[in-house]
Amino acid sequence: MTSGPVGDTDVRIEPMRPADIDRCVELEQALFPEDDPWPAAAFRSELSGPYNRYVVARDGSGRMVGYAGIALLGTLDHPEAEVHTIGVDPDCHRGGIGTRLLRALLAEAGQRGGPVFLEVRTDNTPAITLYEKHGFRVVGLRKNYYLPSGADAYTMLRPGPTGGDQPNEVLA
Repeated sequence: MTSGPVGDTDVRIEPMRPADIDRCVELEQALFPEDDPWPAAAFRSELSGPYNRYVVARDGSGRMVGYAGIALLGTLDHPEAEVHTIGVDPDCHRGGIGTRLLRALLAEAGQRGGPVFLEVRTDNTPAITLYEKHGFRVVGLRKNYYLPSGADAYTMLRPGPTGGDQPNEVLA
């Protein structure tokens, strides 16, 4: 079913469509079997969120090999963003796809400015390394964050373009 590793240059990043949800669910089950993989309803909800941006990575044949999403939060005067998910087909790991997806999310966040947050399993060394290469640093620990496995997560932060690293207060 898979066509083997995909090179970074063979990949295009484009907006996620509802037709991509079944493949996202398939990848979720392969990637996160111990941590309550997202069902189709979760992806539908995320896609319908007005402040969410989701993208997919497609190989040269058009097969979806990864997905990622970010929420653009706060106000225009005090923006911030939160990476919700990044997933890459296991057959394509270490091929630069995660980097391309993360860069697409950071470009979305960069249009507004502000800090970017995310959570990552403390034992996911490749992801932590990727995030650190893109300016994120660990700012907190969430015990038993992932369920049902009970795995811990780091909260990571990439400061906004002005260097501010505190979440912006949203005024009601």
